[in-house]
Amino acid sequence: MTLEERINLAETRVCTTVFPFLTNHHDTLFGGKAMAIMDEVSFMAATRFCRKTLVTVSTDRIDFTKAIPSGSIIEAIARVDSIGRTSLKVKVEIYLEDMYKEGRELAISGLFTFVALDENKKPVPVLQGIAIEA
Repeated sequence: MTLEERINLAETRVCTTVFPFLTNHHDTLFGGKAMAIMDEVSFMAATRFCRKTLVTVSTDRIDFTKAIPSGSIIEAIARVDSIGRTSLKVKVEIYLEDMYKEGRELAISGLFTFVALDENKKPVPVLQGIAIEA
């Protein structure tokens, strides 16, 4: 399998409805909940990519460009963006859809960094033991 094929297979999509219990006092998706969704979907994509024990070590600039009102549908899409020796970065985008109208738009985006760990919680190479074709 090529690296690009592995990245494509690891792409992860999660959809949910924004119900009132997920919103803030403005009746829009609570930012902390959005970040939790992003961390979870990026963790799934990273794990699917390397099948190793991973931990989130950082987030790079999360942009909240569009408020997400209660009653919306959102789709979080996570894709491996770059691979280091013991770490990898996953880009996450959350798209907003009005439940009763066609179309969608990018509402939130960010980048999450994970480190692969061994059984002693020490960093290990992300691609160790993975056959990648040229």
